[in-house]
Amino acid sequence: MSATPNEQSPVISVSNLRKRFNLEAGFFARLGRYVNAVNGVSLNIVRNETYGLVGESGCGKTTTARLLVRMYEADEGEITFSGRDRTLQDVRRLKGEDFKRYRERVKYVFQDPARSLNPRMTVYEVLTSGARWSMGRRGSAGEAALREEAAAILHEVGLSAADLERRPAEFSGGQRQRISIARGLLMKPDLLICDEVVSALDVSIQGQILNLLLDLRSSRESSRQELSFLFIAHDLKVACYFCDRIGVMYRGEIMEEAPAAEIWKHGLHPYTELLFSSVAGRTSGAEKAGKPESRAGTATEESCAFAARCPYAGERCLREKPELRPAGEGHLVRCWR
Repeated sequence: MSATPNEQSPVISVSNLRKRFNLEAGFFARLGRYVNAVNGVSLNIVRNETYGLVGESGCGKTTTARLLVRMYEADEGEITFSGRDRTLQDVRRLKGEDFKRYRERVKYVFQDPARSLNPRMTVYEVLTSGARWSMGRRGSAGEAALREEAAAILHEVGLSAADLERRPAEFSGGQRQRISIARGLLMKPDLLICDEVVSALDVSIQGQILNLLLDLRSSRESSRQELSFLFIAHDLKVACYFCDRIGVMYRGEIMEEAPAAEIWKHGLHPYTELLFSSVAGRTSGAEKAGKPESRAGTATEESCAFAARCPYAGERCLREKPELRPAGEGHLVRCWR
């Protein structure tokens, strides 16, 4: 799905985003040792677009997503949001009611629904708790309308109104993920962040959830409702199937960004090659070069983050960090090759 010309303005824009954490924790942890979880990330997600952020575990993709909703506070960088009213907002400066409205426009679906759904609540309470926090307690007429809306969104994700009074523990993992998606959609957000929503599911169930997301995206496009996705995954092939554009992330940096079809046919970065080969069960040149080193290891701020694993690395890669540069229309690569 490609955005039409009047949809090309970003719903969310990130510039030079950085976040570091202490390498050690606890009272006796040494100070001054940090890990750069997000290291200068810049990206845009335009209206009605699905942007995939892909990489191995620990690459910083989930941290990036949590910075967008301010579950973590960024150390540096800018996050700009423009909802349906087209008003630009500096997300890092939002407070009070403005921040509450932003949280209503950007919703987060977590990887593990068993942990993100309150087992003491009914499905109806799970779905509507955000709406109650947003709109306050309502009278009987409002309550009836809210129940009708909850039943409709539950039906849209493949469950029924009869499930509203059941509890999350009564459902399978795939059904619980459908409930999580329904909870995010109930507020009619501008951006839905899907954080590894299929990685904890069986392969057959993964396909069902991906097809559900495709149907939801298609139905909103046909009804002209604006809905963008940030889709986080470690499986590059799954991301190419679902997303419009993909950013490949390693050690807190975007190594390559391109339309999904372009990444699929002409992925250029050695790390992109590694991700494809690992899914296919093959051994790439990058894998032959060795396992990932510690983030506190030999790589420095002045070197390419992937140099220690790259079979093509030269002296320049070890002493100079490459910039994210154009390698074709809409195609950016962080590599000296």
